[in-house]
Order: sequence, then C-alpha cells, then structure tokens
Amino acid sequence: MPYSLDLRTRVVTFVENGGGITRASKLFQVSRTSIYRWLNRNNLQATIVEHRQRKLDWFALEKDVAQNRDLRLIDRAKKFGVSPSAIFYALQKMKINRKKNSFVINREIDKKE
Repeated sequence: MPYSLDLRTRVVTFVENGGGITRASKLFQVSRTSIYRWLNRNNLQATIVEHRQRKLDWFALEKDVAQNRDLRLIDRAKKFGVSPSAIFYALQKMKINRKKNSFVINREIDKKE
C-alpha cells in the first residue's frame, strides 16, 4: 500500500528545509530509500500500474488453449519458456479452467475390469 500524498509532501518539505534524511526517516518512520526516491521525482503521486509487462504473452496463450485443448500445464510451460505455475496463474486470471476429459475416466474404468 503506498504512502499518502500528505506524508510524502511533509517528508520532502522537511528535507528541503534543512532536515536530514536520516532524521526524517526516523521521525516519519519511512525508509531512507523511499525519501531519496521521492526527492528525485517531480510528481509525488503514487504510480498506478494496471498490467505489468510479462514474459508470458496472454493473447498467444489464449490462442494456444483454443487450438490445443488437451495439452498439460507442463507442456504449455515448455512451449512458452515459463514455469507451470505461470501458466496456471495466467489461465486462472483469464478464467479458463480445464475440463476433465472423459477419455481418462474411461481408461481408468477399463483398467479395473
């Protein structure tokens, strides 16, 4: 959760009026790294990121799922060069769930007979 704009302006004002960065970090209970970052910015508003650039292309994954329904997560992961958990996460976010194939169920029934 980002710090409030009011706190950011108070810390930057304190430092610009002669207060030390270490003293400001102890007084306002903010890390020194955050204060250095705030001093180098023009706008103190929190940065909002909607969708970060990922290694996995979700559009290509969605197209691949439509074309190859029966691939396992690990096979898709090798195809796209990511981990199986990344494929699982992307499919979960896209609300694509795996339907169980009746072939597997029928094979298990045949084994028992």
